[in-house]
Amino acid sequence: MTDTHAMLYDPQGLFEAELPPHRAPYEALVTAVLAWTNPSLAPRDYEQIALQLTGHARAVAADVRRHAAALPKSDGRGALAEVILREADRRLSVPLEGTARCAQNRARLVRALYTRLDRLTEPAPAAT
Repeated sequence: MTDTHAMLYDPQGLFEAELPPHRAPYEALVTAVLAWTNPSLAPRDYEQIALQLTGHARAVAADVRRHAAALPKSDGRGALAEVILREADRRLSVPLEGTARCAQNRARLVRALYTRLDRLTEPAPAAT
């Protein structure tokens, strides 16, 4: 019997967008990565961390898009979400590097996307 397996290649994060992301482990990863002051990992380790954060950022961005699209046009939270999503698209288009800086930039992006997602899922402020 031979051991075979298939590798999943999903650069746009489409498969993850269909599943609800498990937030707690990624928030812990973001916190740890952003706490680095002088890390000394191998470049491939930084790259793997950045890949994990990139995939998760794409999944959270898809969730932000879905929530923003459901808002009425008069709700300003949708416009703010669009700003964050454009910035996320720009930052995700930058090729990964095997550096702490790259991993930390992806961690900052995940944090920003979660902040926006939280604001989109809050009840709308009452009109005055």
